[in-house]
Amino acid sequence: MRSLFIACAIVTIALTLLGYFDVLPWTALIAWLFVEGIVVWNWRHALHGIIERIGKPADDLKILAALADRIEREPFTAPRLTALRGGLKSPQGGAESASRAIARLEQLVSLLEGSMHNLFFMPITRALLVPEQLAIAIDRWHALNGAAVADWLRIVGEIEALSALATYAYEHPADPFPALSADGPVFDAEGLGHPLLGDNVSVRNDVRLGGTHGAAPRVVIVSGSNMSGKSTWLRSVGVNVVLALAGAPIRAASLTVSPLVLGATLRVDDSLEAGQSRFYSEILRIRAIVESARGPTPLLFLLDEILHGTNSYDRRIGAEAIVRALVEAGAVGLVTTHDLALTELPARLGSAAVNMHFEDRLEDGRMVFDYRMRPGVVEHSNALALMRAIGLDV
Repeated sequence: MRSLFIACAIVTIALTLLGYFDVLPWTALIAWLFVEGIVVWNWRHALHGIIERIGKPADDLKILAALADRIEREPFTAPRLTALRGGLKSPQGGAESASRAIARLEQLVSLLEGSMHNLFFMPITRALLVPEQLAIAIDRWHALNGAAVADWLRIVGEIEALSALATYAYEHPADPFPALSADGPVFDAEGLGHPLLGDNVSVRNDVRLGGTHGAAPRVVIVSGSNMSGKSTWLRSVGVNVVLALAGAPIRAASLTVSPLVLGATLRVDDSLEAGQSRFYSEILRIRAIVESARGPTPLLFLLDEILHGTNSYDRRIGAEAIVRALVEAGAVGLVTTHDLALTELPARLGSAAVNMHFEDRLEDGRMVFDYRMRPGVVEHSNALALMRAIGLDV
């Protein structure tokens, strides 16, 4: 098909020159263009399909070619990085590298876009069937290299991810790497803080969950008043789990962690479109978490203000059943609440659960929080004090 279009373009150029030098009348060119249009019309479906698949990725292709070229030129010594670099080759076994192949595709796509959208040159490119020839060239490129594109993207993506982790480690030299344990589930942290909080505001706490010898509880019930730091503490645990299992430094004095699946209810919202209340969305999320706990990898759950969209009686019964099911499935985790009825769970779960809490105090009409986690149950609430502090007459 490409040879046919090239031949058509040559005939168009020849007839144009013959008409210009008065060898043939211009009607010959007009008649030929009509014939050429019929040829293109017969191939319109195949050509349209090729052009539709291309879209407009020229800018992304340029970035991808630059990234691949940078990787190909890097003198890696680590075995994994060297193996990744070696994967950036043409599937045809030739000398062409992935970066050159991608750069060639970017040029073809840029030329195609120009030939189809440049109003000044469009009549010429259309008469010479330039878009059709470029589309066929791109389709041929896909036939030669298409099978390798997914691998190239995976390699560039993995190196980009490793580079991001290395950059994070370089920018946080004081953060240690975690100790990984094959015996789990376990999450044992000293001086744990949130990585996105500066040292001047971050308050660090200790937490121990799981272990093979039962030395630490499997569940920590964290009570505390509003704004005392419960949700931020769950986020601190969750983010550090993700960092640790990704191979990055963690924001803690030390951390021992085993392979874990993370399940959380920190961001649960209602949905008008789906017709779901916040409570219904939460129990759907909890069901997914319980199902994950039955998988081959132990689960670490982070349940924030569990079942707070229902009454205290149903919340206490439901929360106990959920936590008991998670513990029996081998999971570990933390549950936050300001409903003191839920702090009775450790008494019914035995040594598998303990109570911890965050405190606050009123100083000169203002609520003050120290964000230190302490053993036991919080002894008071602050909802009324907060309402009075902002001027509500309660």
